Amino acid sequence: MQATTLLPRTADLFTQGLEQQAGSALLRFGAARPRPDGRISWSGDGAVAWLDEPRGHVWSVGEPTAAAGLVLRASHQLPQTVREFTGPRGTEALLARHLPVAEPIPWVFRWTLVEPPVHPAEERVVELAATHHDELLAFLNVHSPAHSTGPGSADVSLWAGIRGADGRLVACGALSTLRDSGAPLMASVATDAAQRGQGLGAALTSWLTRYAVRRYGCCTLWQLADNAPADRLYTRLGYRNEDPCVAGRITGH
Repeated sequence: MQATTLLPRTADLFTQGLEQQAGSALLRFGAARPRPDGRISWSGDGAVAWLDEPRGHVWSVGEPTAAAGLVLRASHQLPQTVREFTGPRGTEALLARHLPVAEPIPWVFRWTLVEPPVHPAEERVVELAATHHDELLAFLNVHSPAHSTGPGSADVSLWAGIRGADGRLVACGALSTLRDSGAPLMASVATDAAQRGQGLGAALTSWLTRYAVRRYGCCTLWQLADNAPADRLYTRLGYRNEDPCVAGRITGH
């Protein structure tokens, strides 16, 4: 894999039709079409990549060798900018032959276009307002300290929750957006540790999925690859599982 053999940067991520292929939902849902002004992107034989410049994050989709080559090219062209990457599984090992790759984490990008079966506890879900942000943050800090999205995030369009008989939160979750495309992204779903196993997370996830599909026509989410309970839940709710990805940091270059 040599950066000098890759095709030059292109303005259009969609010329190859990769977004229609299995394993390329991240491109289909995650990259805006038409191209936003200022987006930097690259194309190779069987892969495309684009830069989230504020984060220094290169997203790549396609065949792993070609995708890794595009991330490598991006890193060589913009060494002070590119700090992170997401690509098809296998990208991390190929990149590590040329760049120092730290903390690779396997993920699955999941998506659905259909409403899930109704969960009996969905009737308990309520929308939460900005006045509940302090309560949400306190709940997440206790029951999901590694939450990906916090109250007050500009990317979040909706927070929802379930309350117990005493009025306290027992579950919460958000609808955020994928950067660039604005597609709905479910995030920060958490359940009270003492009340797990009662279907509260499933009810909230089902409700948020239904809300997103009705309003936007789809819902997406990120799942850690080794989270078997989440895998079963999302499969039951109709989320497709075709996009195994890996994310990592590029260090020391």
